[in-house]
Amino acid sequence: MGLDSKYFDRIRTRRKRPQEPEQGPPTCQWDGCDKHGTHRAPVGRNAEGQFFLFCFEHVKEYNKGYNYFSGLSDGEIARYQKEAVTGHRPTWTVGVNKAAKHSPLQSEVRSGAYTRVRDPFGFVKDGDGRGSGPRFPEQRKLKTLEAKAFDTMGLGANASAPDIKRRYKELVKMHHPDANGGDRGSEERFRAVIQAYQLLKQNGFC
Repeated sequence: MGLDSKYFDRIRTRRKRPQEPEQGPPTCQWDGCDKHGTHRAPVGRNAEGQFFLFCFEHVKEYNKGYNYFSGLSDGEIARYQKEAVTGHRPTWTVGVNKAAKHSPLQSEVRSGAYTRVRDPFGFVKDGDGRGSGPRFPEQRKLKTLEAKAFDTMGLGANASAPDIKRRYKELVKMHHPDANGGDRGSEERFRAVIQAYQLLKQNGFC
């Protein structure tokens, strides 16, 4: 094949690019130092992800005096440490988000059961579309004296206010000294019932 063949015109060769000079490691950023900056050091608060580059000697010197909370008061430092427990995300105290109590469960929404349930007689939901009660039954956590007061009146911890008042009237009538001929035991029982009722009333049970 001759050199003047048409096939030579179709051959393209890639031109060699001039090689760029290799850059060495950066210089230490410590003032007046010409050594290689091979060690990273954090810039500081409000500059997360940014670093200085120092040589080994100067990064040790920098870390000795580094203080992330520099410029903050003791109160600001305490607040930062408290928020760090939750990853600085907002939190709510118990009972603030009341709408979640009546909202459907995530599994109900995902399956579509919450929207497809027909309840023409309102057994499941009341007039405003909310459930007739909480999804999880709430139980009272009684203190020692409260539990003793319920026991004195012969009632369970879930007794309602009308039940407590009704039981109180029954016991007062039953153990009143006039109705028992001044019996000493009945008088002590009468006094215990009154004290138990007063304690439950003061603590909001009736």
